[in-house]
Amino acid sequence: MNLNKNTAAVMLRIYIGESDHYEGKPLYRYLVEFFKKEGLCGATVLRGISGFGATSRIHTTSILRLSTDLPVIVEVVDSREKIEMIKPRLDVIISGGLVTEQEVTVLVYRGK
Repeated sequence: MNLNKNTAAVMLRIYIGESDHYEGKPLYRYLVEFFKKEGLCGATVLRGISGFGATSRIHTTSILRLSTDLPVIVEVVDSREKIEMIKPRLDVIISGGLVTEQEVTVLVYRGK
C-alpha cells in the first residue's frame, strides 16, 4: 500500500503479555515478523510499565512486585484490505489478550 498524506487506513492494536509465546518465539516478535512477511507497511512494539487485563492481575515494573510479564502493545497500520486479510490468522496466533481496531488517517509515511 502506498500510504500518502491523508490516506485512510486501519490500525490494529494488540495487547499481550511480555511472556506470551507462539511457535517458540516471544509473541510480539512473532507478530512483527508475520506482519513483515505478509507485506504490511510497518509495526511497532511498545512495552508498558504497568497494566492489567481480563484476569485483573496487575503487571508492573515496581521493585516491590517485579513482573516478568509486563504489558506489551503491538500496533500495525495498513489498508483495510490487508488488515482484513491477516485478521483470521491472528485469531489462531493470539490465545489471550485484547485486539482493537480503529480507522486512522495517515499524515506522514516515509523512510529516512
